Amino acid sequence: MIYKTAADWRAAKAKHVLLFGMSGLGKTHASNMLREGGNWFHYSVDYRIGTRYMGEFIADNFKREAMKVPLLRELLMTDSVYISSNITFDNLAPLSTYLGKPGDAARGGLSFAEYGRRLQQHRDAEVAALLDTRHFIARARDLYGYANFVCDSGGSICEVVDPDNPDDPVMQALSEDMLMVWIAGSEAHREELIRRFDRAPKPIYYQPDFLARIWADYLAQSGKGPDAVDPDAFLRFAYAQVLAHRQPRYAAMARWGVTVTAAEIARVTDAAGFTDLIALALDRRQASA
Repeated sequence: MIYKTAADWRAAKAKHVLLFGMSGLGKTHASNMLREGGNWFHYSVDYRIGTRYMGEFIADNFKREAMKVPLLRELLMTDSVYISSNITFDNLAPLSTYLGKPGDAARGGLSFAEYGRRLQQHRDAEVAALLDTRHFIARARDLYGYANFVCDSGGSICEVVDPDNPDDPVMQALSEDMLMVWIAGSEAHREELIRRFDRAPKPIYYQPDFLARIWADYLAQSGKGPDAVDPDAFLRFAYAQVLAHRQPRYAAMARWGVTVTAAEIARVTDAAGFTDLIALALDRRQASA
């Protein structure tokens, strides 16, 4: 690990961390708090995915829909309008909208083949965006003068790395430059995440083998053909299974770093409190070694 003890962490002139865990447990909240404190550079993996690596796919999808409208088609064909996404750290809707949901096209669904193609695009983009962190650590230091760096990873990071493989190239690169910090939720957090997702299902990345299994299970249980599936109903069916699927993968990633709880992160109000919490997590790790 880049910091082996709490003393190492506290003494470091440059503090570099990567926050990971399920979406909704405090990664972006903590990252925003550190950035707003003035001394931390905030690198959002999802923002990088949506701008650098999938921005053209997203914009072309908007244009594809606009071309169905005669007036907009004419304006696009004469370069009279400009269409792009407006992704921000706090609004990643263009990315999730492009990723989409499988099922009935009349209800906004994609064919399963197209959905799989977009998931592969996302996987490639996520790996590239994660590997970009080294460049952005240097860029933050050299261009803006930031020594401290927080990487706000996406919830699907555990799907694109193999934390049980000590030679995994992405895990190796990340752990060489940053302290890996798992924000772990409780059972109460899990239930709240499920309730929140049920109210507003959002597109999510699945590993291909896992997706094939739960898709087949849903088709068998619902008795519907692939083109008749309610996309939101499928996402609700899959979400609790995704949480269970990811939990051991996050735990394996945590062996490369430290663990804090979502409740602990929620109590942190400034950079000093964050420094204290990471020091506590390092002490806990050392005590359990």
